Amino acid sequence: MHFSGSKMAIGFALLAALLYGISTPVSKMLLETTSPELLAGLLYLGAGFGMFGVSLVTRLKKGKTNEEPLAKNDTPYIIAMVLLDIAAPILLMLGLSLTTASNASLLNNFEIVATSLIALLVFHEKITRRLWVAITLIVSASILLTIEDAGSFSFSIGSLMVLLACFCWGFENNCTRMLSSKDPMQIVVVKGFGAGFGALVIAWFVQGMDTDLQSVIAALVLGFFAYGLSIYFYVLAQRYLGAAKTSAFYAVAPFIGAIISFAVFRTALTPLLALAAGIMMVGAYFAATGGHTHLHYHNAVTHEHPHRHDDGHHMHTHDPPVTGEHCHVHTHERLEHSHPHDADMHHEYEEKE
Repeated sequence: MHFSGSKMAIGFALLAALLYGISTPVSKMLLETTSPELLAGLLYLGAGFGMFGVSLVTRLKKGKTNEEPLAKNDTPYIIAMVLLDIAAPILLMLGLSLTTASNASLLNNFEIVATSLIALLVFHEKITRRLWVAITLIVSASILLTIEDAGSFSFSIGSLMVLLACFCWGFENNCTRMLSSKDPMQIVVVKGFGAGFGALVIAWFVQGMDTDLQSVIAALVLGFFAYGLSIYFYVLAQRYLGAAKTSAFYAVAPFIGAIISFAVFRTALTPLLALAAGIMMVGAYFAATGGHTHLHYHNAVTHEHPHRHDDGHHMHTHDPPVTGEHCHVHTHERLEHSHPHDADMHHEYEEKE
């Protein structure tokens, strides 16, 4: 992906948000016959089984993939990713049992803030002022979409549980970011099976497994599209945009869900929704134009990941020449240059003053 290729990554992030946005109105209908814990498990399993099937078909048709598989040294991030995907829904359910739905919905928008702060403070990801403006605008728009009665908001132990759930998802987003150079299909399969079976165990102990076959099939299909494909495109976006910027674009999912709900359930198009849409579009503009340019250097390194030779960073040669994206172990010489960029894997450096 060349310097302007971040536009494609933005498309991946928005597509991920679109697919996830579908889950809100459809899940609302499925919750009439299925408990939240069981539904969460089925959605994750739908993602795991679906992407496993896609991966098999892809390998049968194309043979060897250009993507780098997960390795032994990725194990800490894999374990953390799965455990956090299991812990976050538990904390959210505990929060819902101790506070109101409006409280939980309002506080749930803190995930984008948690993702960005953790990316900055723990993983040392570069976040520009322009991106902070975008994050603030998008969070504000998301809050407007969830406010039903501002006077009903109160802070409690339940609210703290919801905030802890947001921090779990924030850490999970960053752990996934650390794996984003690896095969995204494999990441989704691991995440789907790990979190899916974990959620099913919780459902077994909490509310049981009562549902009907039609709901199970619908949840699995929804999970494939709204979780499997969504996470796949989310990981691709993180590869080139970083955790914070990807989460900013992904935060448009509540708005997409609201639009779908308007079309499906014929809910009223309120002035509040129109205002939120306007603020979100301004925020998306700031995020999309948030790359920065300055003189910086890259240390010499040897690693393996999918890459192209027209991106300004991979100047090694092949005999015979290779075009397009491919994957192999390669070495970067120390490089110093200036160009527009985001927080991708090749821009973890000390800035030149």
